[in-house]
Amino acid sequence: MKFARAVWKILVAIKDGLVLLLLLLFFGTLSLALSSRPMPGRVKEGALAITLDGPVVEEKARIAPSELLLDGDGAHRQYVAHDLVRAIEAAATDTRIRAVTLDLEGFGGAGQVTLSRLGEALDKVRGAGKPVLVRAVLYDDDALQLAAHASEIWVDPLGGVMVRGPGGTLLFYHGLLDRLKVKAHVFKVGTYKSAVEPYIRDSLSPEAREAETAVYTAVWHDWLAEVKKARPRANLALVTSDPVKWLAASDGNAAEAAKAAGLVDRIGDKVAFGKRAAEIVGGDRDQGLGGYKATRLGAYLADLPAQKGGKAIAVVNVEGAIVDGNAGPGVAGGDRIAALIDRATASGDYAGMVLRVDSPGGSVTGAERIRAAVERFKASGLPVAVSMGNLAASGGYWVSTPADRIFAEPATITGSIGIFAVIPSFEDSLAKFGVTTDGLRTTPLSGQPSILGGFSPEMEAVLQTEIDAGYHRFVGLVSASRHKSYADVDRIAQGRVWDGGTARQIGLVDEFGNLDNALNWVAGKAGATKWHPTYLGEEAGSLSGMIAQLLSSDDDGSTDSDGSAVYAGGGHDLAARVATAQFVLAGRMASDLDVLMGARGAQAYCLECAGLERGFAGQAIGGGAGPVSTLLGAASGRPEWLLWAARFLR
Repeated sequence: MKFARAVWKILVAIKDGLVLLLLLLFFGTLSLALSSRPMPGRVKEGALAITLDGPVVEEKARIAPSELLLDGDGAHRQYVAHDLVRAIEAAATDTRIRAVTLDLEGFGGAGQVTLSRLGEALDKVRGAGKPVLVRAVLYDDDALQLAAHASEIWVDPLGGVMVRGPGGTLLFYHGLLDRLKVKAHVFKVGTYKSAVEPYIRDSLSPEAREAETAVYTAVWHDWLAEVKKARPRANLALVTSDPVKWLAASDGNAAEAAKAAGLVDRIGDKVAFGKRAAEIVGGDRDQGLGGYKATRLGAYLADLPAQKGGKAIAVVNVEGAIVDGNAGPGVAGGDRIAALIDRATASGDYAGMVLRVDSPGGSVTGAERIRAAVERFKASGLPVAVSMGNLAASGGYWVSTPADRIFAEPATITGSIGIFAVIPSFEDSLAKFGVTTDGLRTTPLSGQPSILGGFSPEMEAVLQTEIDAGYHRFVGLVSASRHKSYADVDRIAQGRVWDGGTARQIGLVDEFGNLDNALNWVAGKAGATKWHPTYLGEEAGSLSGMIAQLLSSDDDGSTDSDGSAVYAGGGHDLAARVATAQFVLAGRMASDLDVLMGARGAQAYCLECAGLERGFAGQAIGGGAGPVSTLLGAASGRPEWLLWAARFLR
């Protein structure tokens, strides 16, 4: 036995040594990678070259180390909107930068409001007399909206432009639930709160169709107006009304059709694009064929001086679905964000705060935690503004109610002031297989709610009362903050979604403006002639922050041996985008079923807004996935048994 114990101790020591060695190698690799990050002073005279091979977001999502180790192909690459704006606007006045180039071949999309802000930054570069060149294989709505602000738009000979506009397929599960004998118990307030309709209807209600059509139309008109203003020669009417005729006029050559319609200026591959850039800023033989003198985004941001001096104004992001707990960044964990705000309040270091909201809402309790923290900050006598991004609906509006001033854009999606809860029960499903339930009760609520035995009438009434009370509180918060009567707010609430322009007309928004406008307003109220924004959130030195830096490599994307970009996720032609849309549509179905099956409480969530928010590949949810479905967990897998049962019962 002594010998066996000695051998066991040796084996354990070897195991511990190997684990320690692996940890040392892992953190050593991180250290080496970070030490190779671009350092200030490495900016070359030439172009600012930006490769956007991922989505543009307000706040980078947290990346688990295990997730990086299991999936290190760069699929999680994200670009922060205010970093991009800062770099592009700095390039406009930087004498070292003679042009800006954008590679959108692997662009992961962004919200319409975000793209408009990036477009304004590009306009400043052009206004300074510097050309902006952009290239892609396929331009979808998102890529075209951004590219429209360029001096020259290049398209690959095998590429083209596909303008689809918002809209797409919506999924309804009422028939499936009936077939499975699953009861969806729905509790809601709001005539227009259509988030529950997929589980109780087979199609859109007239009210939902009315409200969402109005928002779709307004957002689409804003997109058309922006692109038309940026490219007056573009024949958008032909492209959007009769795409078949448009393509046929160029014998099916999508690149030539795009050029004929004025959507692009030149046709050429990546090498040709590089040679054109070299004509403007000079060639760089070290970069191979088509190389040109350029500084990459990472190196340029590292060279820019830190934003300091004067008073600090706190910027707190509420991005993604609002959930309980400490989730995020990238998901709006109520406790995490409330703690950030409370620390800022206690520190006394800030002259004011801007809450940047880009969220469809979510948990009522999570939203209330954030709202209460904002209220505490405001109670210290400091000004608070809300800057609404692409989406600030339902719980996203709930957290906005304490603000002294609310800024939004015409294309912002907001409102959806309503509450719902959906809980399934399976008594009829079990009975189909001969399983029944029985029991004893001491009160009407004993054993309730029972997803196996059904809901008692008393439980149904209690749950609806809770939702009614939540709605009453929501409307009351809006009434107090917007200085309107309860009845006036109730008329524009009812779960209805509004575009930013209409929201301003009905008093849910104070004025049009972006994040900079909100910051300037807070600075003015604080009496700060000199100030700088401080983005509160994850510490740069944390492990997750270091991993995010690793994914944001100096060249903004991985490259193969000849210097051409390698993107995760397959090809970027039309066929690949269509295939991707089908894949994410399946993810959307899993996400919708997860809403039904997930263990959630009352929700101030704008599920219907998912169809109004463009995301990956620029397609509206319903025809493709976007940020909302991604944050809900499109591949959660929890409803797998339900899909299996559907196949079994065919």
